Amino acid sequence: MHNVMVNGAAIPVIGLGTWTLKGELCSELVAHALSLGYRHLDTAAYYENETAVGEGVRFSNIPRDDVFVTTKVQYTDIAPGDLERSAEESLKRLGLDTVDLLLIHWPNPEVPLAGSIKALNSVRNSGMARHIGVSNFPTGMLAEAVHLSDAPLVANQVEYHPYLDQTKVHAACRAAGMAMVAYCPLGRGGALFEDAAIGDSAKRHDKSPAQIVLRWQVQQEGLVAIPRAERKEWLAENIDLFDFELSSEEMVAISRLRSRNYRIHDFGSLQRRSLQWDTPA
Repeated sequence: MHNVMVNGAAIPVIGLGTWTLKGELCSELVAHALSLGYRHLDTAAYYENETAVGEGVRFSNIPRDDVFVTTKVQYTDIAPGDLERSAEESLKRLGLDTVDLLLIHWPNPEVPLAGSIKALNSVRNSGMARHIGVSNFPTGMLAEAVHLSDAPLVANQVEYHPYLDQTKVHAACRAAGMAMVAYCPLGRGGALFEDAAIGDSAKRHDKSPAQIVLRWQVQQEGLVAIPRAERKEWLAENIDLFDFELSSEEMVAISRLRSRNYRIHDFGSLQRRSLQWDTPA
């Protein structure tokens, strides 16, 4: 598996996003993904599937240190004390002694960021997390988090697909030596997959539209993609990306689609508030 090297962490460039996956199906898909060569799993306390993810890891018989496991602390639990407790509870559900990466899932305007970042560092210092980072942080908030943290932050996980311009966030992550981890990297398929910029490349390389979009992601510097998959055949398809390369012209053509600036997830769905997202570059 190809890795992105960031601030001391080696993050596999393709991971399995597990949002909405539950119970036995989740465990089976996790174990199958690992059998196919996946070495990066993404979960969260909010997903209510950490137990199933942990069972999938154990069922796979892949050595624990070979699997990069990320989980996230819900925005309601990022105050000092609450964050540490949440991390401990996640480890118990996962059945792990440590996670490779612990993220603040969403910022919370009612909780001072300084306290949250201090608590995040405390979790790292205690050994409950090997690395720490954030999720859904616009550039201004990201800069503040980087400044407040004693330990290097290794990732900012954000929504990113060809229909959403995250150029500024990506540049800020690179400047800080961090990875940008793309959730919803395939958008919602549909019209995106039918776009000529993607369809033409799919025919040219004899690959699926999803593979073209994911290849576009991982060819960008410091970028990690965590597509969700509900079927075993999708798992195999999403990781079969390393026997071809998009040309610079193809990369540019797909990147032009970002002008739509279409966002699937917004902070308001969690707190009935909206984050001040970065405007397109």
